[in-house]
Amino acid sequence: MSFTAVSHTGTPSFDVWNASLGAAASAIGSHEFPDALAAALRLLSPFQMMNGFVYSPDGNAFDLYNESIVAKRSIIVDRYLAGAFVLDPFYDAVRANDSKRMIVMRDLAPDDFAQTEYFRLHYATTEIVDEIGFVMKLESNFVGVLSLSRTGIAPLFSSEDLKRLRSAAPVVCALGERHWFHIPNISLAIKTAPPASKIEHPLLTKRELEIVTLILKGHSNLSLAAVLSLSPNTVKVHRRQVYSKLNISSQAELFRLFLA
Repeated sequence: MSFTAVSHTGTPSFDVWNASLGAAASAIGSHEFPDALAAALRLLSPFQMMNGFVYSPDGNAFDLYNESIVAKRSIIVDRYLAGAFVLDPFYDAVRANDSKRMIVMRDLAPDDFAQTEYFRLHYATTEIVDEIGFVMKLESNFVGVLSLSRTGIAPLFSSEDLKRLRSAAPVVCALGERHWFHIPNISLAIKTAPPASKIEHPLLTKRELEIVTLILKGHSNLSLAAVLSLSPNTVKVHRRQVYSKLNISSQAELFRLFLA
């Protein structure tokens, strides 16, 4: 009986999948590992970009794997590490729950995420249309997220794509943890890193800073009210007070004030 590389349902045959996993496992600890892992994952679902970041227990972010990003590195990596990561739904997700699993951006993003300045600068500029991530537990309580992204005119990950990738998550996380567990140069990065980024301003109260943070992350007034257990009218009052204190009139100005 003969086997094809990929079945008509998009699932790789057992022998081809095992061969790809074996190649990835054999490459652990070498520069060939990321490409070998990506090749195995593309048997389950196509994607255009694989990259990753790692988060420290104190809430900072560092580079995990972004070697293949060159042209748009200033947007995808440098600006992200400079502080924009605090607005990333993946960052919030792993800060709340660092267990090994697959996470899906569109399941985590707030209701107005696509209208945020963060989305416009990070996603629209890089043409990322969909993203999933594998959460990995690394040394010293650091948590890594290895992301697969679809870009440009590619369709969103389908429910079948997500099902296959989620089924593979345990082995993907295990292989990734074995390769990246001892984070290269992380000791130097920790020593030279700035204090963990957070949204703060001397003119704003604690409640107002909570509202600013949620606005920047992409929560609508209704979502803000639900998250903070406030009435929508109270949220509107707080929002007007924030804009008045800061002498601004738009979310774009708010973003530039705190994160530009």
